[in-house]
Amino acid sequence: MRVNLDRRRFLATPVLMSPLMAPMIAAAAEGQSASQATRSDAAFRTASELEAALTSGDETTLGLVEKALERIAMIDRAGPTLRSVIEINPEAKAIAEKLDAERKSQGPRGPWHGIPVLVKDNIATADRMETTAGSLALIGSRPARDAFLIQRLRAAGAVILGKTNLSEWANFRSTRSTSGWSARGGQVKNPYILDRNPSGSSSGSAVAVAAGLVPAAIGTETDGSIVSPASHCGIVGLKPTVGLISRTGMIPISQTQDTAGPMTRTVRDAASLLTVLAGPDRNDPATRSAPATAPDYTKVLDKNGLKGARIGVLRRYFGFSPLVDSKIEEALKVLRHQGAILIDPVGDDDFCHFGANEITVMLYEFKAGLNDYLASLGESARVKSLDELIAFNEVNRDREMPFFGQELFHRAQECGPLTDRAYKEALANCRRLSRSEGIDRVMDEHKLDALVAPTNGPAGVTDLLYSGRGSGGGGCSSPAAVAGYPHITVPAGMIHGLPIGLSFFGRAWSEPVLLRLAYAYEQATQHFQPPKFLPYLDLGHPAAP
Repeated sequence: MRVNLDRRRFLATPVLMSPLMAPMIAAAAEGQSASQATRSDAAFRTASELEAALTSGDETTLGLVEKALERIAMIDRAGPTLRSVIEINPEAKAIAEKLDAERKSQGPRGPWHGIPVLVKDNIATADRMETTAGSLALIGSRPARDAFLIQRLRAAGAVILGKTNLSEWANFRSTRSTSGWSARGGQVKNPYILDRNPSGSSSGSAVAVAAGLVPAAIGTETDGSIVSPASHCGIVGLKPTVGLISRTGMIPISQTQDTAGPMTRTVRDAASLLTVLAGPDRNDPATRSAPATAPDYTKVLDKNGLKGARIGVLRRYFGFSPLVDSKIEEALKVLRHQGAILIDPVGDDDFCHFGANEITVMLYEFKAGLNDYLASLGESARVKSLDELIAFNEVNRDREMPFFGQELFHRAQECGPLTDRAYKEALANCRRLSRSEGIDRVMDEHKLDALVAPTNGPAGVTDLLYSGRGSGGGGCSSPAAVAGYPHITVPAGMIHGLPIGLSFFGRAWSEPVLLRLAYAYEQATQHFQPPKFLPYLDLGHPAAP
């Protein structure tokens, strides 16, 4: 819903004038850079900076948790009302106190000891929080155990502060869905310009990090659901190789494309968090191909990491917008200046053209995977199959489908088992077109370290009445998503107050290479800017650069 406030009234709204918001409100009112006003604001300190503060004793975990909860109350629940956090962990403060005591008596477990983290509401937590994928159908159902990645976060000492809102069922319910909307959580807003869409499906995770609610959040991606909202919200998003992070306990879409990944404000934090999350899981067969022991990914970071790197430019993802193309041309100049060797262009018009194959794979795998997941919830679940879920939505149409339907659910329900010839052929086509005839072919042909492209265009206006993805158009997520290969997006600048991202992607298990390249680009540019929470895009005002 469009925010119908002029800029002066918005900045004077009393609920916004808290100590937490004052630096950004003053900056916006005076027309100065928000990054200047918030440089010393604890809300925008990185996880690495918070770790140092905890180590020195300048901060406590309880203090960090209390500040995060206050900021959520002021910004997410009131003020701009971002709706990025769907639920607060009622045990967060108690967990923080225990971690503070442990730090004093035994020392920290590692760099994430005591750091607040939010996780997407399609990742199971066996605690007092819900795991619903944003759907009313799963309220009250309780997973029997934590997702494997949640176990790793807890073992590292991270505080699971709460769950983030998302595009309901990770945007796999309707062909006309609106990104960032769920029946349980409502519509997530883009913190840069509030009537703009944050993209999805990891909408809340991206917004919470961009708005300084937490230094890091966990998102999930099947195709674009980490990198697209990360780009639209001006942060770093890393979709790893499928199998590097376990999917056990994640509400599924596609067993061949699903993965979780870190969403942070810096590449260093993404690398550090990936080190925590990565690891083999006997219950997820995809992790059997991953490295037996995950490295410390922060060790590969090098501000000179672009020197001598051979990077292919995928021009087929240019041309959506002259403004986007201009910003990405600036990014390419930075890559060259930092010593990268650009092969421009690479690929062709048929590069990773999947046709209907990808959606066919998703439909089959969604039905099989969701039925297994719902069955695992036992008697506490309101729905125990996709068929029952469809029926629940019909009965609760006024709450679950006020804006768009469930066409994809119906199509998935019509699919047969994974032994069907149609599924096997579509999967084989996807793997061939994305790997041996796609990313691997182009990288072999030009001896590349990585590929680059604009992640997508700036955010479009959210319009629930007419629905639509509201993504702003464009997008290069599909090649790496379908291949199951890694993809990282890094802030690449602003267009009229809206962020865009630069994507690096490449071969399977090439996270160390991509992190090194992305870090060097980030260090050379420093494009992240805290949001100003403007109500709408005013091209006639100086505050909209």
